[in-house]
Amino acid sequence: MKIAVLSDIHGNLPALQTVAHHIEQWHPDHVVVAGDFINRGPQSPACWQLIQTKAASQGWQIIKGNHEDYVISHQQPQPTTKALEELSRVSKWTYQQLNGAVNDLAALPDQISLADPNGDEVRVCHASMSHNRDGLYSHQDEATLRQKIAPSPAVFITAHTHMPFVRPVNGCLIVNAGSVGTPADGDGRASYTQLTYTRHGWQATIIRLPYNYDQTKQDYYEHNLLTQVGPFSWLVYHEWLQATYLIPNWMNRYWPHVLAQTATVEQTVRAYLAEQNLPIPINN
Repeated sequence: MKIAVLSDIHGNLPALQTVAHHIEQWHPDHVVVAGDFINRGPQSPACWQLIQTKAASQGWQIIKGNHEDYVISHQQPQPTTKALEELSRVSKWTYQQLNGAVNDLAALPDQISLADPNGDEVRVCHASMSHNRDGLYSHQDEATLRQKIAPSPAVFITAHTHMPFVRPVNGCLIVNAGSVGTPADGDGRASYTQLTYTRHGWQATIIRLPYNYDQTKQDYYEHNLLTQVGPFSWLVYHEWLQATYLIPNWMNRYWPHVLAQTATVEQTVRAYLAEQNLPIPINN
């Protein structure tokens, strides 16, 4: 039995195409897309269309993640502040790119379970069992990880953090598939996981694949994401380009100033990128 799990594509079509081709050459019994296939990147509609095509023709299974929820939320917008509206401009842009057609996204499950040859459970969940923004990290202690996956299956496959790992914990094999479209572990190659059931039990391998980075970069500009969405998208773009987290540090450093209205999002993003020696990705 062979299972491929890919996740966190984030609208990066060239990365998805590369991973999809690699998966097809491997001939798995099951393919699961573990959420966050849209938003952040420039090609969400094309990614969603490709995944739906694979689901119809090859039986790919799909769950939703927090970024699908972000986009779906624009179907019934709630009162918000100007500051929070700035943070949601990327997902609003994605919603508009999808022409508001999000009912199929909303119908997706939050997790999928498969039975292995022994009848034991292989569970795929975007993050933890408690919430789709509650990530699992390799450095977390066993007690924390056991709590996040409870009730413990034979194999628990997660994603969300964009940082892949494989770790056995108390009889459960925990696998973080990483990110196809925007890894955060310093390695810009697309990441997905292959699981193989052998006579020794489950074996997991993290696969890393280079893809056409220049095309993804071009897509950001050709689809006008950076100019139409504004400064917050500049951080999103550089997280993809640098394959590392930037937004959490920016939030810790500058978000209180935005909330206090002593600085704008644009002012703080420009200041933070300057500190990191990163350019503004649009013409000033």
